[in-house]
Amino acid sequence: MQKLALFRLHLIVFLWGFTAILGKLIHANAQILVFYRMLFAAVFLFAFIRIYKKESIKISKKIFFQLAGIGCAMALHWYCFFYSIKVSNVSIALSCLSLSTLFASILEPVIFKRKIDISEVVMGVVIVACILLIFKTEFHFKEGIIYGILCAVFGTIFSVFNGKMFGKTSSGNIIFYEIFCGWFVLAIFYMFTGQIFQMNEINYRDLALICLLASVFTAFPMLESVKLMKYISPFTLILTVNLEPVYGIILAFFIFGESEEMSHIFYVASGVMILAIIVNGLIKARKQKNFN
Repeated sequence: MQKLALFRLHLIVFLWGFTAILGKLIHANAQILVFYRMLFAAVFLFAFIRIYKKESIKISKKIFFQLAGIGCAMALHWYCFFYSIKVSNVSIALSCLSLSTLFASILEPVIFKRKIDISEVVMGVVIVACILLIFKTEFHFKEGIIYGILCAVFGTIFSVFNGKMFGKTSSGNIIFYEIFCGWFVLAIFYMFTGQIFQMNEINYRDLALICLLASVFTAFPMLESVKLMKYISPFTLILTVNLEPVYGIILAFFIFGESEEMSHIFYVASGVMILAIIVNGLIKARKQKNFN
């Protein structure tokens, strides 16, 4: 079952890697993109849970507000991710996601009340050094890098706290309320700022692509990721998610060509980050084997 869970995990990470490609193909700005992505995903999830599975979506007030808070982190994560792509490119946005490993190595032990793993922190420091090197080399993409780092922060908060929610209600309810509440908070914010009137500034092509993004590349993998919490830890999830840049950067290079070409230092730094993640995974696997 563990091997099947890892296969499913890599499949959804590949799908997540392709979201960056769709983010660049969609011409709408990050605000509009995230607004409709969360709206459509919530509709798809509601239809799946209530109509197809015929399951209840009733939850307690306590769980509702907990999921609402996580949903806000999710919305901020997605906004920062797509904004980073819009102001820089897919490669920059995806490479910054590797910082999630460092943030997880600090946040997860606090939330789950376990000791900090020194190897995780060391790996995190290596990743930070690589990000700083990329920042220095690709300084013209500084805004994209900053938002990419914020994307990693909010993504880590979302993933770690999601792990705490497993078992409190069904996986479908967890992800449905997170996405719906995230969208609802965005809608309220846009209403107060007047941005809600910009939501109609979108063409049918973008709507179709966002529909695809919300269903195949959002609702399905999000449901799977929550189900996988039964077999893997949040750190393992975040660790494997760090392969998302590999899938995304390779796809972006072949699809978009020159606009995704980066300096040699960028690829060296990205390679070192990926190597650090793989080495850390091997160390943890050996420790787990010896423990068993």
